[in-house]
Amino acid sequence: MSEMTFAHAIRASLREAMEVDPTVFMLGEDIGVYGGAFGVTDGLLAEFGPERIRDTPISEAAIIGAAIGAALGGMRPVAELQFFDFILLAMDQLVNQAAKIHYMFGGTVPVPIVVRGPAGSGTGAAAQHSQSLEALFTHIPGLKVVAPSSPRDAKGLLTAAIRDPNPVVFIEHKLLYRLKGDVPDGEYVVPIGSAEVKREGRDVTIVATQIMVRELSLLPIVSLLTESRWRSSIHGP
Repeated sequence: MSEMTFAHAIRASLREAMEVDPTVFMLGEDIGVYGGAFGVTDGLLAEFGPERIRDTPISEAAIIGAAIGAALGGMRPVAELQFFDFILLAMDQLVNQAAKIHYMFGGTVPVPIVVRGPAGSGTGAAAQHSQSLEALFTHIPGLKVVAPSSPRDAKGLLTAAIRDPNPVVFIEHKLLYRLKGDVPDGEYVVPIGSAEVKREGRDVTIVATQIMVRELSLLPIVSLLTESRWRSSIHGP
């Protein structure tokens, strides 16, 4: 068990995936020499070289389109978007192609891609760089949407996402990148599709994702429930 930041945990998952599976590679804007807009991929270019850490032009449509093609060719691409707001420029590739190919071919063709990157507000990045668009993608059959809330979950869920045979949208809230927490060393997988109970209770259930899991855990529950002395459950992915 090691203490690391949320960003470091994501990097650890990427590194370990590439070490054990030669079909895993990354592509995206400024992920190589620059190390990513938030430093998540820092150092990976030196470790794995430009064939597996591929800097791309500023075109989200091209990034996800290329990832889909690589996945159909037997690779496991991880596409990083510099800001998740601009995933909207690749809706045709993601929604009409990646999400549907597996089903259009009767379940015989996997599309193992991960689309990941920073989302959410709180950094003063203005309207076009601060949106939380995850709800859009939860309504698209064929896409899995993952939104971790801790370094531990970031590593385990990203590992699961990379191994998934079909598309996963992996959303990283910007305010979590510097959050520290204990993370298991070595291979660690958190199954996609189950929530973690953060606080046991009997009367009230609060469901939260990403930064709000931490925000709610810091609040006295009595302030959320007026003056009632109820017990509560707080759930997070």
